Amino acid sequence: MPGKTAANRKRRSGKPANFSMILPPEIVSRLEELAKATKRSKAYYVKEALLAYLEDLEDGHLALQRLNDKNEKYMTHEEAKKYLGL
Repeated sequence: MPGKTAANRKRRSGKPANFSMILPPEIVSRLEELAKATKRSKAYYVKEALLAYLEDLEDGHLALQRLNDKNEKYMTHEEAKKYLGL
């Protein structure tokens, strides 16, 4: 489930938007079965999936930014274990 970061809250402050997409029949079928079994809407699951995927992409992008930051300090595995008292 996506975290409630300031960036997420900021995005939610705008107006809702509608999107249209063409999905392969097998995805539509799976989505319909899940929605029926759980008594939730297909839109609910599309929105949840998109939010989770965006969260993962944002986390990956942030990690890459930090890895490319020349001023960032890094620890080896052994240094991290010692720091954590393991």
